[in-house]
Parts: sequence; structure tokens; C-alpha cells
Amino acid sequence: MEKLRLKESELARLGKVPRLNLVNSLSGYKSANLIATANSQGVPNLAIFSSVIHLGSDPALLGFMLRPTTVARHTYENIKETRHYTINHIHEDMIEPAHQTSGKYPAGQSEFEATGLTPETWEGQLAPFVAESRIQVGLRFEEEHMLKVNRTRLIVGRILEIRFPQEIQQSDGTLDLEKAKVVTISGADTYSLPATIRRMPYVRL
Repeated sequence: MEKLRLKESELARLGKVPRLNLVNSLSGYKSANLIATANSQGVPNLAIFSSVIHLGSDPALLGFMLRPTTVARHTYENIKETRHYTINHIHEDMIEPAHQTSGKYPAGQSEFEATGLTPETWEGQLAPFVAESRIQVGLRFEEEHMLKVNRTRLIVGRILEIRFPQEIQQSDGTLDLEKAKVVTISGADTYSLPATIRRMPYVRL
């Protein structure tokens, strides 16, 4: 298969949308999650993110990237206000309503109501969960780091609690994401259902 070669200068000459789509797909398959928050008055917000990453297991930390706050970012505003948020995996049967949360809804409108997804509350957690999600994570905001190069922010959260079906946990603690039908995102709008090829042993030298 012949490869096309594009240098930085050639990327810069591409139209905005083709460049966005091309570069957005270069990181490969990404996690597909809904991040749910609520403001201090309890008004919920729900938005799709494809940038959630593992940052450590002791303490248990997850991070996600937030686009520049040059426009309203209700997720960020709510996290800064209450310090609580949830990360909810997207499954095969949730793709359509989950993707709908990418729309620019006004601050007073609940994406839960707009998409038909169901908010779920747990005792002690200030942010709602997505009831349809099989793997749910409750977090507390710990810190943020701004990237000077493009003004995006890495948001770091400490895991406070998790919920998942017991039958998807394997004997070594790993969650079987294939069994849970967790989907991935490539680019900004393409959803895939990955299949496990094989598990490899831990490499000890």
C-alpha cells in the first residue's frame, strides 16, 4: 500500500475541516465517555469526550483534555464550582444519544432531558451518573495543567468510587470491555466496537 506523505507546511494549507478530520484520526482509536457534572444549584450537564486517559493507580487518577475556554465550557465551569464529576463509558446501544450531547446546548438545558439519557445519583456524589452506562466512575477534581501551545487543559481527577457489572471483571481484576460492549471513537464522529485479539503476558526482563 503506497503511503501519502504530508509535511507540516502541507497540512497547514489544507482546509480547516479536512485538516481537523485528518489530525483528529491520527491518534487512533480513542476512549468514548460521557462526562456528567452539575452546578451548585443541581442543574446537570452531560458531554461526550474522547480524551480520557489513565494517569495512575495509586492514587487512582484519570485525566481528560478540555478545549480552550474561549467559549463557555459548562463541564469545566461545573467541575470548578463543585469539584465533582463522573465518567461514564459509552456502550453500543448508547451511541446515538451519547453523540447528541456534542451539540452546543444552552447552560440551562439538561442534555439528559434533550437526549433521553437518565441521570442517576449516588449518596455523597455531587455529580450525576448516566444510568445507561455499565461502567461508571465518580471523581473529585484534583488539579489542572494548561498547555501553552494551544491553551487546552489537562483535568486531573481522583477516583472516589466505581460501579460495573460483576460478571465483566476477570480474575486478575481487569474489566472485559468487549463483554461490556464498550465502544471507541476514531476521528470526531466514527464509533467502533473493538474485539479482543489476544492478551499478552507482562514482560519481565
